[in-house]
Amino acid sequence: MENFGCRATQADGAAIERQLGDRGLNRANNPRHADIVVLNTCTVTASADHDARAAIRRIHRDNPACQILVTGCYAQRAPGEIADIPGVTWVVGNSHKHAIGTITCGDSGFVPLAAIGSDALTGAGRPITHVGDIFAHTELLAAPVFGAGADRTRPNLKVQDGCDNRCSFCVIPSVRGQSRSMALGAVLSQVDALVAGGYRELVISGINLGRWGRDFPKPQKFVTLVQAILERTSLEKLRISSVEPMDWSDELIALAASERRIAKHAHVPMQSGSDAVLRRMHRKYRPWHYTAKIRKIREAMPEAAIGADVMVGFPGETEVEFEETRLMIEELPFTYLHVFTYSSRPGTQSAIMNGQVPGPVMKERNRILRDLAARKKQEFMRGFVGRTIDAITLNVGDEHSTECLSDNYLKVRVAGNHAPNQWIPAAVTDLDGDALLAATS
Repeated sequence: MENFGCRATQADGAAIERQLGDRGLNRANNPRHADIVVLNTCTVTASADHDARAAIRRIHRDNPACQILVTGCYAQRAPGEIADIPGVTWVVGNSHKHAIGTITCGDSGFVPLAAIGSDALTGAGRPITHVGDIFAHTELLAAPVFGAGADRTRPNLKVQDGCDNRCSFCVIPSVRGQSRSMALGAVLSQVDALVAGGYRELVISGINLGRWGRDFPKPQKFVTLVQAILERTSLEKLRISSVEPMDWSDELIALAASERRIAKHAHVPMQSGSDAVLRRMHRKYRPWHYTAKIRKIREAMPEAAIGADVMVGFPGETEVEFEETRLMIEELPFTYLHVFTYSSRPGTQSAIMNGQVPGPVMKERNRILRDLAARKKQEFMRGFVGRTIDAITLNVGDEHSTECLSDNYLKVRVAGNHAPNQWIPAAVTDLDGDALLAATS
């Protein structure tokens, strides 16, 4: 199983893996040793598509006897494109992800390709394609996801999928469908199960997380979900993933600020600081709205991590418009940024807009904002030297240090070997690159 892209894709991948496990399949340690490989793709940028195609070719080259199933957003958007790549056995869109167990195993179980021959599988040697109308798909496929590498202590739970916004640059609504939410009771059951499993911090996420509950027959607010998790489970720490600025309500900000069990961390997508660009993007807020929201969050939570997604090179972005974005970032109390270079996506309105920005110009603008973000992050981190902060251990350390993450989303290396999944007081002594150095107090 290989997953590409966002937290939601990772959650989908975990649910697919559960389907296949229920059918008797066991996870292989390496694609070279697998009978079937599932590639769960992203399509938010052209490079994401390229990465998926490269992975298909690599796996087919290294293990020509395995069957390759390609699913996810790229499969939903361009199934024919994927079907033309040698080695692909199935193309399954997001519309049919919930049926991958049945598609691959049928009623009699999975049959390796070597036992049936490649042509016998389809009768024509072409991949079997299962892609339907994503807007007719109402299931929310999700399972808790556990971090890779050092971070295996902070599971991610997707509680919402799809998006009803129509940003001019974004292909996601057309490949994930309308916004839909996990029922409150199901969320609480998942949280209880994770707490029972010993997990102490949980990240809740979604494609448009702040819209959770709006699709219910009797609509509910996202803050209602957060309150219910706090009141009806014993979870020690809840971290809220990305929430659009218009969904950071005064009620949500006040709750996040006052409740110690909510991580002091707000990720608020920005995209641009230019009013003209935001209008071309069809974003639902103006720069002054966004500025007021960020300042309100900082006032309520003086030590919170505040991050944003920012795009450079949107069609027609002038030097003046880019400078508006740079200046807005300079003036706001961000502690980190995710900076993206615009990527034209087939079927989006921006793909046919005039004024496509040259690649070298986009690259330079990306560098400027990354450098600015790095400086702001260093300034934020420096304010914690000489102080003690709470941090959760992410891995079993070596004889020198253990990697941790603070409540306010800072990487911390604590001296000594500490067991994973423990909250510890970290006395910060210095900075080292993008990490704080600390000892246990």
